[in-house]
Amino acid sequence: MSAVVGMARGWIGTPYVHQASCRGVGCDCLGLIRGLWRQMHGAEPEAAPAYTMDWSEPAREERLWAAAARHLIEKPLPDAGPGDVILFRMRDAGVAKHVGIQALTGPAPSFIHAYSGHGVVESALTPPWARRIVARFAFPERT
Repeated sequence: MSAVVGMARGWIGTPYVHQASCRGVGCDCLGLIRGLWRQMHGAEPEAAPAYTMDWSEPAREERLWAAAARHLIEKPLPDAGPGDVILFRMRDAGVAKHVGIQALTGPAPSFIHAYSGHGVVESALTPPWARRIVARFAFPERT
């Protein structure tokens, strides 16, 4: 198991709280990634701006994707590995605005994410989820 997956599994059960990032207390999908960054690297590389549930859809800006590209290492989509940060487009015409951690690959893939109404969970990476993946990243090595 990758170290990132082990850390992410430590967040399972954290309640969903929009814009939060505190293990065991509350987080959203971005908050999970921010919390994992802090566990691995200390301070976050930039302050997360306030954001609404519709994220950056009205302006059609790929803000989440751009932030990931600034701080994470982009990987080819087919190169799935445990611990990858995976970015989802929830609607065909929408911006990418959901993010999770690939936990398992192979015949029964899964991912860990904070999901409204469920909190942080490990979900099967079923075909409906998998076809929404638009980008894949790795955390930089610990410093």
